[in-house]
Amino acid sequence: MALGYIFAVLAALASGSGSILQSLGVRRAGVFGGTSLGLVALRRQPIYFLGLGTDLVGFLFAAAALRRLPLFLVQSLLAFSIGVTATIAAFMGTRLAGSGWVALGIGATGLVLLGVSADPSSARVLPPGWQWLLLGVAVPVVVIAFYVKRHDRVWAAPVLAFGAGLSLSVVGIAARTLPVPHSVWDLVLAPSVWAIMLNGLTAAVVFAMALQKGGPTAVTAVMFTTNTTLSSLIGLIYLDDRVRDGFTAPAVAGFVLAIGGAVGVAHYAAAAARRQV
Repeated sequence: MALGYIFAVLAALASGSGSILQSLGVRRAGVFGGTSLGLVALRRQPIYFLGLGTDLVGFLFAAAALRRLPLFLVQSLLAFSIGVTATIAAFMGTRLAGSGWVALGIGATGLVLLGVSADPSSARVLPPGWQWLLLGVAVPVVVIAFYVKRHDRVWAAPVLAFGAGLSLSVVGIAARTLPVPHSVWDLVLAPSVWAIMLNGLTAAVVFAMALQKGGPTAVTAVMFTTNTTLSSLIGLIYLDDRVRDGFTAPAVAGFVLAIGGAVGVAHYAAAAARRQV
């Protein structure tokens, strides 16, 4: 199962790097703070598509990790990719205060606790009806994005980030429960595969809209907190994700520390970015 942990770490590194690249693309295109129609300008920003490609590589690593590890561990690692984002931003000139580095250490401690608490195993396969339900989650997320587009308010960025996180939680659940296909045709017809693609595309577009309205670290924090909390609960309650015997308390503490650390890093990194302006 060591390979699963390696895949999860690589997924976090790729996800954090992809967020920075996409944010750079949005800003270089001059569409930060503009309308969603302005996103068309991103077609001239190769760095944005490099970020999407990096995210795709991260997803492949995450999908491989989810075949071996429970959702609460893999998704917490992905949530803590905010630490990767903040660290890269610091090297690029957005100086992170000492409190931010402390939050980074707290989150890392939480991930260690989660790592030793997780019981590696395969997930329960969802019935076809539930797989189709996962596919349909993209619809309310699109409705949320459409509403925000028509009623632009100060809460636009966190609401859009929440929608992206909801779609990403579906991607994680679908990847975790994807049945092993017996042929390429079975893979093409699997509702879980379409749920992954549709919700992944929806998350990418809605995340780009959120980056127009807010900073990359804060937006990423909301997105991954939503994604991690929702998918972890579903994994523990419905998908037979397990904690090692006697490690329930460390697992709970690790989850709280990991998410709290990620949110703390987001807060201090956002403050650092404002000081740079």
